[in-house]
Amino acid sequence: MTGYTMLRNGGVGNGGQPWVLRWSSRIRLTWLSFTLFIILVFFPLIAHYYLTTIDDADDAGKRIFGPRTGNELCEVKHVQDLCRIRESVSEELLQLEAKRQELNSEIAKLNLKIEACKKSIENAKQDLLQLKNVISQTEHSYKELMAQNQPKLSLPIRLLPDKDDSNLPMPKSNRNCRLHNCFDYSRCPLTSGFPVYVYNSDQYPFGSSIDPLIKQAFEATVRTNVYVTENANIACVYIILVGEMKEPIMPKPTELEQQLHSLPYWRTDGHNHLIINLSRKSETQNFIYNISTGRAMIAQSTFYDVQYRPGFDIVVSPLVHAMSEPNFLEIPPQVPVKRKYLFSFQGEKIESLRSSLQEVRSFEEEIEGNAPADYDDRIITTLKAVQDSKLDFVLVEFTCKNQPKASLPTEWALCGERDDRLDLLKLSTFALIITPGDTHLVVSAGCAMRLFEALEVGAIPVILGEQVQLPYHDVIRWNEAALIIPKPRITEVHFLLRSISDNDLLAMRRQGRFLWETYFSTSDNVFSTVLAIIRTRIQIPAAPIQEETAVEIPHRSGKAAGTDPNMADNGDLDLGPVETEPPYASPRYLRNFTLTAVDIYRNWNSAPGPFHLFPHTPFDPVLPSEAKFLGSGTGFRPIGGGAGGSGKEFQAALGGNVPREQFTVVMLTYEREEVLMNSLERLNGLPYLNKVVVVWNSPKLPSEDLLWPDIGVPIMVVRTEKNSLNNRFLPWDEIETEAILSIDDDAQLRHDEIMFGFRVWREARDRIVGFPGRYHAWDIPHQSWLYNSNYSCELSMVLTGAAFFHKYYAYLYSYVMPQAIRDMVDEYTNCEDIAMNFLVSHITRKPPIKVTSRWTFRCPGCPQALSHDDSHFHERHKCINFFVKVYGYMPLLYTQFRVDSVLFKTRLPHDKTKCFKFI
Repeated sequence: MTGYTMLRNGGVGNGGQPWVLRWSSRIRLTWLSFTLFIILVFFPLIAHYYLTTIDDADDAGKRIFGPRTGNELCEVKHVQDLCRIRESVSEELLQLEAKRQELNSEIAKLNLKIEACKKSIENAKQDLLQLKNVISQTEHSYKELMAQNQPKLSLPIRLLPDKDDSNLPMPKSNRNCRLHNCFDYSRCPLTSGFPVYVYNSDQYPFGSSIDPLIKQAFEATVRTNVYVTENANIACVYIILVGEMKEPIMPKPTELEQQLHSLPYWRTDGHNHLIINLSRKSETQNFIYNISTGRAMIAQSTFYDVQYRPGFDIVVSPLVHAMSEPNFLEIPPQVPVKRKYLFSFQGEKIESLRSSLQEVRSFEEEIEGNAPADYDDRIITTLKAVQDSKLDFVLVEFTCKNQPKASLPTEWALCGERDDRLDLLKLSTFALIITPGDTHLVVSAGCAMRLFEALEVGAIPVILGEQVQLPYHDVIRWNEAALIIPKPRITEVHFLLRSISDNDLLAMRRQGRFLWETYFSTSDNVFSTVLAIIRTRIQIPAAPIQEETAVEIPHRSGKAAGTDPNMADNGDLDLGPVETEPPYASPRYLRNFTLTAVDIYRNWNSAPGPFHLFPHTPFDPVLPSEAKFLGSGTGFRPIGGGAGGSGKEFQAALGGNVPREQFTVVMLTYEREEVLMNSLERLNGLPYLNKVVVVWNSPKLPSEDLLWPDIGVPIMVVRTEKNSLNNRFLPWDEIETEAILSIDDDAQLRHDEIMFGFRVWREARDRIVGFPGRYHAWDIPHQSWLYNSNYSCELSMVLTGAAFFHKYYAYLYSYVMPQAIRDMVDEYTNCEDIAMNFLVSHITRKPPIKVTSRWTFRCPGCPQALSHDDSHFHERHKCINFFVKVYGYMPLLYTQFRVDSVLFKTRLPHDKTKCFKFI
């Protein structure tokens, strides 16, 4: 028991041996593990170091474990075969790589040839298509010529009667004179050009009696008129100015008659002569009444019925602004439509005033058949009743506060000075004009003066008396600008005036303003109107207006123009057939000899809306290039549109009713040669481009060493007389197309955008079609108009720095638009684009058309333009407000219409692009 216990407790002695054994076992295991670790770790390291040291020995032959060379391996017999195989395979691989590279180069060359062949095939297809179009157009033109069967005729031989030509058979009395029996047509052939000879009044005794202002104004007008000639032997009409005469030194009627009959070309009876008696005052006397004028025509403001010969004599307007232009700043605006007074009248009739005020007859007495000699009594009573009723503000005065102006018997004399009368008319919606009580007095200078003043300030004339002959009544449709009411309807006048709508009032006021500006306002207008009436009566076409002669600046060209890929990249959209013909001009005006015979009534009496669409017709020269714009036709039929409504592909024809047409680029520039050259190069390859007219606006000529690009069409560099933005719109004679693309020298437009704009313009030839849109806005706090260039869905203007317009508007801008507008453009060197938008909207009453979503078109990095100046927008605000004063109203119209092509948005297959769509 005790021994067992000792063994359990690990005692010493015999009983402690197991414990020693266990301890020794543990030591052996630890040592064995350590030994194995040393062998497995250090032995490989020692072996690796040893082998490396042996391989680094100098004697290569002593190497045991180092790498051997190929030759040494080949010495081994069983390795030599493998070495030969490796060398053979390496050589074959090198040969195959060389062959692969050679085949790749041949494949690349073949691919280039394939691409070239494809391009050649496409070019051949295009050439074939163009040839087919040319052949088709040529065949069509030939068929038209054959159908017309009209050989070319030479001009007729001009008839020139001798100086002492035989007298025409006299009518029974001078009062029966008409053109057919008192006018010698042989002196006025169709091709004569309507030459007019004007006598110098100072060479005759009566010349000293003529009002100096009228004489000076008349002479200034004659010097600039295109029809006046100094060769009396070829003249069609002879003109002599006899008045207005100053009463103290006025010659006796017999003396004046003798002096007229002694004129060198009077030829006993005065045929083809026109006697002009202009009146600057309302009291001008009719001193020609007792003078025998033979077959001479008379133009004056006062006529009696026994003296006036309808269709032969001319009723002219008074010459108020003899030597001065109208001041547009003093002319009231056309809006608001209704003014303080519904109507007004101031006048005094000395002879019958007392009886009119004291012996007023009742309307019942007139109904019973006791009609008065005139209706002035009833007019006074009725108008005073309207004034006393206070239903409307009216002002009628039948006695003058001051001494009335001199007047003819039974005529209502004017009261006060001209400025006082104008101040009253500015406050009047309507202006009453009571014709003379003497029915034998067809028209008087006093009535003509009242009409002139009413039209000048926008008071709608109400003429009481339908028997009156208004100025130029046979060529002007007066019911569009005035109310002509018989005197017996005086009791209905108030009701009639109240029933006219605001739209009709505004239309009549606008038409009256147009008539006043065109035919009444200046001596040039009066004289041109008189000549145009005679010329149109005898059916002689107007002389073409003189175009602006382009003085070319010599320049060197020949630099090959590249094509900017950003400008010429059109994606999948075809621009249409490429032109193969050289540049060709638009047809010239082809209706010179039929306009006066066919369209006289339409042009004079049936103008659309409140404006005559063509204000130059017929009283100004005809523009030489407006055939299609006037809708006259040119002999072409619409080829591009196809037949039977099937239509042509978008790429197959230009489309529209004028299948052959090009446009001219007019580019204004000022000392930016690098920018200009880049812009010209971008036009290279542009389809339908006729030529480029560069308006060089700088007094400094281009550099002599400047090499201009060759873009495939002529580049005409035009020198201007002065630096003016108005030069952009001059009708240069080098512009031979109706379509003009006005573009700035720093504008960047792609070819597809330009072509799209051209197509849209061809669908709306009377509009401005362009890219950047702007609009005007009313500033309520300052009660004025503002110019706005913010992004908006609504616009009223299109900047002409990138826009298409008809050349017709270049004539109107330069020769017809009020000079005050062009002067302001020169003053600010700004606003010419606004002025053009005002003009076109005023003429057409339509807004411009914006194409694409572009809002700007400037090139990045170009030198600063005028629009970057801080004062640019302030000046444009002032321009808009001034233009509104000149026109009398705001002609700009808002629109949210924008034209985009579906073909720009959706890439359709070639055989599906059949039509040209708008959204």
